Amino acid sequence: MAYPARVTSLDRRLGTRDAVFLGLGSMLGAGVFAAFTPAAQAAGSGLLVGLVIAAIVAFCNATSSAQLAAVYPTSGGTYVYGRERLGEWWGFVAGWSFVVGKTASCAAMALTFAAYAAPAGWERPLAAIAVVVLGIVNYRGIAKTAALTRVIVVIVLLVLAVAVASAVPAVSFQHELFSSGPYGILQSAGLLFFAFAGYARIATLGEEVRNPARTIPRAILIALGITVLVYAAVAVVLLGSLGAGGIAGDAAPLAASAVGQFAWAAPVVRAGAAIAALGALLGLMAGIGRTSLAMARERDLPGWLAGVHPEYRSPYRAELLLTVVVVVLVLTLDLRGAIGFSSFGVLVYYFVANVAALSQPAADRRYPRVIAALGGVLCAVLAATLPWPSIAGGVLVLVAGVVYRLIRLRASS
Repeated sequence: MAYPARVTSLDRRLGTRDAVFLGLGSMLGAGVFAAFTPAAQAAGSGLLVGLVIAAIVAFCNATSSAQLAAVYPTSGGTYVYGRERLGEWWGFVAGWSFVVGKTASCAAMALTFAAYAAPAGWERPLAAIAVVVLGIVNYRGIAKTAALTRVIVVIVLLVLAVAVASAVPAVSFQHELFSSGPYGILQSAGLLFFAFAGYARIATLGEEVRNPARTIPRAILIALGITVLVYAAVAVVLLGSLGAGGIAGDAAPLAASAVGQFAWAAPVVRAGAAIAALGALLGLMAGIGRTSLAMARERDLPGWLAGVHPEYRSPYRAELLLTVVVVVLVLTLDLRGAIGFSSFGVLVYYFVANVAALSQPAADRRYPRVIAALGGVLCAVLAATLPWPSIAGGVLVLVAGVVYRLIRLRASS
């Protein structure tokens, strides 16, 4: 079969339903099974307030992303928006934060899957196999990714329904929401924001969505709305059945709460957590591949990563390199504690998105400017209140990226 000598663009194969499922697959992933534990450690029962704050930040960021994606419907998300609206350095900071932070999250999600699914001693090999398999799925194009994501999302929603239903009989409410103070609540909000960040995947797939000016804004808000409702139900049931101490002391609180009417619920929830981790990993890899493609087109990453497969229309070189890097990470490092680091990178990413949305002219604006302004301020506040190791790691990564780009610019000049 003959192909064009050079293919440089991706195919628009996704409709609104596909985009919504891809967003849900990224948000209703391992975050809902893992993020509540560190949030409870930071804020106790105040995690409910933290969840409300995280949802408000997510809404502000989502509207800014939707507004920008309608005008710039191409791969890369905030990397492209930052370059177009604010300048090359803004775009680079956003893209670099996303790619590096989310690559670490890929390894964390693979290890989370293996922790639930692998026999003792086989966690790392199984995690590496999962990365390779999902790398192949992404290599074969976005249609395959979307089809598998739909299956995963349906399974995860059913498992979460079982977990909530099984814990309801044990729910009681005697909690002090503000005992941890403002700092603890803000820290929990920053950690819980990790679980909301998947709607970025819809924007980064802008080059593969049909009628993007209409589809992307609708898909982002629909996916976020469903996720907020699901997380609210899970948070209330977890806090009511386990209490803040029970959540803080258990790495898998949903599995611990799945008792009561259904004796078989706990293993079902554990299986659902493993599948959810795979869904999050799949969405992460797809988003990183598209952002890497956009950065390579502008030479902010090596130019050869800009290759598009002639048949599958996927950023196959970026997908292959990402697969190799994540396999190396899961075989050598323990990254299951990467939630805070990932949250820092994503908050920087969305800070740039909100500033870019603020700069848009009135003709391109779908939402009041105050929403983008509030989103930018809250992103900065939540990033500053994360645990200090997460802040230190995030700053070091940003500095490394700036040094890399300065060296690249000097070499090219």
